[in-house]
Amino acid sequence: MKRFWTTTTTIADGEHFTVLLDSKPLKLPGGRGLSVPFSTLAEAIAEEWGAAPAEFSPDDLPLTQLASTAQDRMALHRAEIIRQLTAYGLNDLLCYRADGPAPLVAQENEQWDKWLDWARERYGVELFITAGVLPIDQPAEAAAQFSAALDAYTEYGLAALGVVVPVLGSLVLGLAVAEGALDAQTASDTAFTDELWQEANWGQDKESLARRRHIVADVAVSRRFLELCRG
Repeated sequence: MKRFWTTTTTIADGEHFTVLLDSKPLKLPGGRGLSVPFSTLAEAIAEEWGAAPAEFSPDDLPLTQLASTAQDRMALHRAEIIRQLTAYGLNDLLCYRADGPAPLVAQENEQWDKWLDWARERYGVELFITAGVLPIDQPAEAAAQFSAALDAYTEYGLAALGVVVPVLGSLVLGLAVAEGALDAQTASDTAFTDELWQEANWGQDKESLARRRHIVADVAVSRRFLELCRG
């Protein structure tokens, strides 16, 4: 797409804030104007449109994409999104450990146990762990505990978690990122503990490295989005 505007600004509209492109409201893909309840988010969205190149794509506007998702999808499908994210917690990456070799098992235990402990202390969620990939049943109350934690988030928070949780494969790590307990790089390194261990022993894979860098960028943008939505 070609850039069609020169200036970007924001204006207050009641309790919301609108981004203007050359004095015209920024429109979402569905045609509705983008209006957010956080001045800091509106200003950041205006900045990313201001910095967009002459030839741009949606990937150049990640904050706008997240805000659009919050308004057009999360608001309409909130209960289903919470159900889907809760399912990640009930099949959390951190619960499925390698059955060998011993150094990898030790590495996973070191990196992952502390975040399961964090989830237990923060949300009261006690998750079982297993060796291998065969699914295990988690305690019956875990679903309600995760759902309650997710329900505390606005549509904007859920939009960010909707990116972070799937790319990490872990609701626990996603919530830790959302609460500021984990930065993007550490979250990625934790999620890919086994992959990094394999590379340390057998050599680095360029495609895997590029994929992890992309994931770190996605998590970092989502974490920033969450911070901007706090006011």
